[in-house]
Amino acid sequence: MLTINVVELQPLIALIAGILILAIPRLLNIIVAIYLIVIGLTGLWPHLLR
Repeated sequence: MLTINVVELQPLIALIAGILILAIPRLLNIIVAIYLIVIGLTGLWPHLLR
């Protein structure tokens, strides 16, 4: 079964985001905003379950 760890997924997401930013510079704001929201939610997630 294929399991992907968050640590293994981050470089792939960064690579895809970098390519998209080079191709379409206007996506920079959206990609950064989504990244920050996801990182914030994953950081807060254990504390939200208490």
